[in-house]
Amino acid sequence: MPKPRILFYHDGRHPLLYMYEAPMSKEEAQSAIDEVSGTAIEAVSFCLGEGRVFLHDTKVGEVWGHNIKKFPRLGRRRTNRNAVHLIEEGNDLLRIVCERAHELGLLLYPSLIVQQGSDNRRPLSSYEDYQAGMADGSVTGLWERCSDFRFENKHLEIGAKGDLDPDFPGAKNLDFMHPESRDERFGIIEEVVDNYPVDGFELQLQAQPYFFRPDEVDQGRPILTEWIRRVHDVVKKGGGDRELTVRIPLDLEFCDSVGMDLKEWVRQGLVDVIIGHDMEAGYMLNPNADFRPLVELTKGSECRVIAALLSHIETDRLSEASIAGIRGAACNYWEQGVDGLQLWHWFYHWPYQAPFYERVRELPNPQVMAPRDKNYHLLGETSTFTPEARTSTFQLPAPLEMNVPTSVELNIADDLPRWGDAGRVHEVNLRARVMDVSEMARLTFKLNGTVLPDSLLRKINEVYRMTAARYRAIGGYWFIFKLDREHWPVKGVNTLEVTLNEDDPDLIVPTPHIRDVELDTKYLMGKNFHRDFVDADLGPHEYVS
Repeated sequence: MPKPRILFYHDGRHPLLYMYEAPMSKEEAQSAIDEVSGTAIEAVSFCLGEGRVFLHDTKVGEVWGHNIKKFPRLGRRRTNRNAVHLIEEGNDLLRIVCERAHELGLLLYPSLIVQQGSDNRRPLSSYEDYQAGMADGSVTGLWERCSDFRFENKHLEIGAKGDLDPDFPGAKNLDFMHPESRDERFGIIEEVVDNYPVDGFELQLQAQPYFFRPDEVDQGRPILTEWIRRVHDVVKKGGGDRELTVRIPLDLEFCDSVGMDLKEWVRQGLVDVIIGHDMEAGYMLNPNADFRPLVELTKGSECRVIAALLSHIETDRLSEASIAGIRGAACNYWEQGVDGLQLWHWFYHWPYQAPFYERVRELPNPQVMAPRDKNYHLLGETSTFTPEARTSTFQLPAPLEMNVPTSVELNIADDLPRWGDAGRVHEVNLRARVMDVSEMARLTFKLNGTVLPDSLLRKINEVYRMTAARYRAIGGYWFIFKLDREHWPVKGVNTLEVTLNEDDPDLIVPTPHIRDVELDTKYLMGKNFHRDFVDADLGPHEYVS
């Protein structure tokens, strides 16, 4: 079986069971695969459900919504009706996507969310009753996605004794010290690999990644390893080519601190693929994610490293990254020696249109993307982050104290001198948004120790804005440098240093800070070429110089 380099994660719900009116048809279910066929995508990781309840015809687990008499949300009820309808037709969702994937030459890896917190059972008589439960905390927004097993086995949870720090985030997870917890999870996996034509199995260990009480992690580490071995063996039982894939937080020290002994898993050959997910960024694209420790961990083994490539950036201008932004992150990841990419949560592009397919087409080939436009950005202030995001690790926002240099680092994959010698570099633009400075502000910018002269600078006044494309970020200025060759960034890590030298003394605004940093590299198709319709919305025979 070929080893896929480009994988696509599909959660089975958002662009599928939530979307199609019940009862959905087999052809509508097949669209989950049809939509990514004929692209660079070689394998689909297909989520089995929510982690506690499932979308396929399980006999050892529980079908989504089977235990709910009254649904407070339309989408959750539709999902239940669609899943049950397909099961009753004798051709459930998982079987449909497995068979369709193979028909179209794709691999299919079912994906299990291993940990998910529990909820309290609360039969509802009205929507007001649901609202009351949400208000008093007796139910959560995920209540109707909980299984009877979790409702009825609170004693199997990590926080069952009630003595953990209230801030510990994994208290409602299953405690893997209990055999019953491990067996329930294993039973779901075994049933799927024994009864469906799958090409492997994916364990989502990055979601709520807590498996033991904090004071029992050392004792639990070999227990989790043995469970991974058990999963590995049952996956391989169905065929040696089947792969066990584990998705883990990219922070390897954190993984070890919660009981994931990745070094031992690799040493013993228990996992075929490790997908690194920068959980510090949550669901946001981080072009600067560092996969090198994971690549080093697997060096000399047969275990492959796949980088989770997200597309959500949630700036004041864009929800999803442009194709240039996707190229920038992908090239940075390939440069670190990863074996492939998994497109994570790209289903938010649904329904997929030409820009989606254009992004996907180039991804397997960094050499193709090398002389094409790229955008790089630093994570910082945005409108939304997931609970898993640890924004305290971000470089931005970076406060600017008067006359004190502040530095941030930006990684890029471009070999600008090479393409400059070939006459292919069109523009290189460095942008920094500095908040809470006035028109009287004087700042010094240095890139890799060299002062950027004002002759390269364009400023955009953002002190006040009445409206914005997405949300208003009021205050300060954009400082945009059109870099000449003498001031180009280098391939690899670049250091931007900003110093606030003076400003209006009569201001008592918040501490000025760097809010955004972005770098654009723009290319020509060939030496002395026009830019075609990159810079203008023109027809195929209308050119712009």
